[in-house]
Amino acid sequence: MTKKARKTYILDTNVLLTDSNSLFGFEEHDLVIPLIVLEELDRHKDRQDEVGRNAREVVRKLADLTKVHKDFKAGIPLGKKLGTLRILALSDLCADEKTAIGLPSELETKKSGDNTIVHFCQNYLDMAKAAGETAFLVTRDTILRLKAQALGIPCEDYRKFNVATSVNSLYSGVKTIDVSSRDEAVVDDFHDNKNDYTLPEDLQQDLHPNQFVVIKDGQQSAVARFVSKNKPLRHLTPSPGKLQPRNKEQEFAADLLFDPSVKLVTLAGKAGVGKTLSAINAGLEQVLNTKRYRSLLICRPIMPLGKDVGFLPGDLNEKLEPWLAPIKDNLRFLIGNSMQEGGKKKQPRHDEQVLQSYFDEGIIEVQAMTFIRGRSIANAFVIIDEAQNTNLHEMKTILTRVGENTKIVLTGDLEQIDNTYVDSVSNGLSIVIERFKDQDIAGHVTFLRGERSLLATISSEIL
Repeated sequence: MTKKARKTYILDTNVLLTDSNSLFGFEEHDLVIPLIVLEELDRHKDRQDEVGRNAREVVRKLADLTKVHKDFKAGIPLGKKLGTLRILALSDLCADEKTAIGLPSELETKKSGDNTIVHFCQNYLDMAKAAGETAFLVTRDTILRLKAQALGIPCEDYRKFNVATSVNSLYSGVKTIDVSSRDEAVVDDFHDNKNDYTLPEDLQQDLHPNQFVVIKDGQQSAVARFVSKNKPLRHLTPSPGKLQPRNKEQEFAADLLFDPSVKLVTLAGKAGVGKTLSAINAGLEQVLNTKRYRSLLICRPIMPLGKDVGFLPGDLNEKLEPWLAPIKDNLRFLIGNSMQEGGKKKQPRHDEQVLQSYFDEGIIEVQAMTFIRGRSIANAFVIIDEAQNTNLHEMKTILTRVGENTKIVLTGDLEQIDNTYVDSVSNGLSIVIERFKDQDIAGHVTFLRGERSLLATISSEIL
């Protein structure tokens, strides 16, 4: 086996803030942390969110590594079969400022952490070239990578959490199978055998548990759910909820949402396709009518759209109201819809009173995701909305809160991410979609068709 050429990776701050274990994720290769990175870690360590937690964790790890090894320039061993870590200032790379390679005038005028790192990399690479060393800058910041590439600095994204090359290559939960060239009448056999038809073994290849199949034979077609290898296909169950599916993806989602054996459901798609509404509809039906679960818990991360509004007045509930309002809008719509009697809708005020009574009795809870840590949630239907704005650690925290007889649904638009520390293929929702696709207790559907309104659908496509 050919031994890998040893490399040196210069880490940007955002790598450490994304993954507190990144120091130990580069195998036998050596790491360099520019001194400015420590300054930026110090600036973030007091934040009361996942970024702050990662900053504090990295600081603790650095403190442990440097307890024995005090010479940061010589290289601190990171562990067995791992490389070394150096923490260097620009002054460690050149004798004085006069001999240092300078930044272009466009960057020199604006002193920033990114430009300081670019300046550091320019001089480190100059030193590394003389020593025959191969070095790369690793950063999650696209603009910083572009600056580096413009100046000839080799750079890479931090791809540890990337589960696909793009959104389009993620698992969709649906597969179309064309059987028109086969001798057997697959579609007819499926319809004739009701719940006792098993796909031919060669057609089962690459299918995942609870994946939906669209079988096409010329003008004929059939849809079903593939349960697992060598088991009969499952016919879709009509949705018992008040809100009926409008397209096949919503029908697929309902089949998963109302199946108690599927403990984890992930729903992805653009705005207006019905992800959240479908999930809340299923939750209300199974909590209020069939009593399968005791309560409905809906959470979403606190991520403002566009410019933040700063500190908000009032108590905790009043502060959270702007972020939780979209969820309550859906609840009002569904509960109001269910209150219709004899074609005559009851007064909106009565609907509001009914909804408030569910809140007061703890039957329905709407919370910011911040407050889910430490809870053990049993006998509940849980919805995590806007799950694309979570990272891996946050998603693990959420899923490990699930107790007995609890179903959890994750919804999100993978092309609408407001968290600067994740992207479309490294966020918590994408990771769960890919890593749970082979689990019998999980199912996924990617919604394709907008149903909110014609205007909303066109806007999501052309803007």
